[in-house]
Amino acid sequence: MKKLSLLFFACIVLFVTLEAMAQQALVLSNYTFSETNTLIGTISGREPGSSFTNLKLVGPGSAMFTIDKNKKLHFKKGAKSTDAIYHDVVIEYQTQAGKFTDTLRVVKDQFIRNQVIAHRGAWKQRGTTENSIAALQHAIQLGCMGSEFDVHMSADSVLVVNHDHTVGQVPIETTPASELAQLKLSNGENLPTVEAYLKEGMKQNKTKLILEIKASKVSKERSVALARKVVQMVEGLKAQGWTDYISFDYDVCKTVMQLAPYAKVAYLNGDKSPAELASDKFFGLDYHYSVLKKNENWLQEAKKHKITVNVWTVNDKELMQWFLDRKVEFITTNEPEMLLELIK
Repeated sequence: MKKLSLLFFACIVLFVTLEAMAQQALVLSNYTFSETNTLIGTISGREPGSSFTNLKLVGPGSAMFTIDKNKKLHFKKGAKSTDAIYHDVVIEYQTQAGKFTDTLRVVKDQFIRNQVIAHRGAWKQRGTTENSIAALQHAIQLGCMGSEFDVHMSADSVLVVNHDHTVGQVPIETTPASELAQLKLSNGENLPTVEAYLKEGMKQNKTKLILEIKASKVSKERSVALARKVVQMVEGLKAQGWTDYISFDYDVCKTVMQLAPYAKVAYLNGDKSPAELASDKFFGLDYHYSVLKKNENWLQEAKKHKITVNVWTVNDKELMQWFLDRKVEFITTNEPEMLLELIK
């Protein structure tokens, strides 16, 4: 047991070290752009109080983007973007240690603005498997605003997509990735890695990827380590413009917001008021419909505090309409086809 504890501690140290190496020095307050809304976001240093000057665009991006004196990135007025769904913006900057460059990926904002989030993808009516790559593809084809998926970490720190903590009888957290890679979903796919899932989602710019970080059954420390690893993965792939975060674990949510100040993070557990979430700078609440039916005043309170409302998992047409009538921003459902038909 002592050897296992030492090994786990060593893994945590390694996670933090790799994260520090992989993280970008510069971050944006927003990672999407459009030709009509030219302001993209504010450029800042990842570390609080970090000092950088002489920001300058270099490379092809300088033809389409500008940086103003307030360190705000803009799409150039009158510029025409290509058919590419994203652009990599290379920024040169100066610190006391010298001159550096960083690359920020901005996504052309053609994301759908309906209320429909497909719960674990669109799988039920399509006869495929939840949390599969196929379910993600179907959600995109349907025209859902978002596709939700669940993330765990293997024994050797590889991130995989699955709802439960086990795949069949195989526990994810205590099984190495090489063994998990051999497991098949009911539709014949291999158990997806988060890397493969994100890369598939980044092939388009219509449907957002709603990433749920599942709390560890091993320890709180491992939950936080998973949150760190997830942010590292998203930033390493430059997937910030596609990815929003949710979790039942409040500390996990706050860890994500600390590591990724640009991130849109919503809390799932239902035990915090909108005012409490707003004070901690959450993007939104994401509660079971029974919580919001019991606390209907929270719907107005959320609007007052300018945080979004998502409700899960709503599979009944009358209940969908009840929340649509109250103008919630998002509804997570196993029946995206039904909800899409309803909002027509």
